[in-house]
Amino acid sequence: MVFPSPTTLELFAAAAIALLLVPGPAVLYIVAQSAEQGRRVGLVSVAGIHLGTLVHVTAAAIGLSALIVASAVAFGIVKYAGAAYLVYLGIRRLLARTEVAPPEVRLQPLRRAFLRGVVVNVLNPKTALFFLAFLPQFVDPGRGDVWFQVLVLGIVFVALGLVSDSLYALAAGTLGRFVRRRRNVVRYGSGTIFIGLGAVAALARRT
Repeated sequence: MVFPSPTTLELFAAAAIALLLVPGPAVLYIVAQSAEQGRRVGLVSVAGIHLGTLVHVTAAAIGLSALIVASAVAFGIVKYAGAAYLVYLGIRRLLARTEVAPPEVRLQPLRRAFLRGVVVNVLNPKTALFFLAFLPQFVDPGRGDVWFQVLVLGIVFVALGLVSDSLYALAAGTLGRFVRRRRNVVRYGSGTIFIGLGAVAALARRT
């Protein structure tokens, strides 16, 4: 098994950091969770999101991502399952009852927050498409063990993602302390974000 060259790893890390700094659906999900539920739930959601990322990395390494992209049926199943789950979370958030007092948030169990993060990312077909398109750009078939190079690059991406997304979670969780007194604003805002993410996932194309 041959690792990517040091130069390749440096270029890949720079490209990955540039991409991770641009907020995407996963970051919006993490920010919504952290602002409403606090930093602990936000950080646990980050862990769940990136366990889901590891699933896609493994899938890319063994060729499952290629199968999903090639098969309209498989892609559609993953896409609409993910979209439906995000919309479900958003509707539940919008319909949640507003408590009169005190202005403390009823925290969801950390295990549930972790599993939700996993499900949200595993059922996001754009993550599969991203790795299928991005990782091969840094793979050298001449070095052999293409699957191992993809796996190494994916793990590097996950490690960098854990750091950047944790910073988003900490920042949103800290700011959330100041906005939680406006419970309806946070609830409607996070619910709308989830539904919007579901719509984005549903409109993902195979091109």
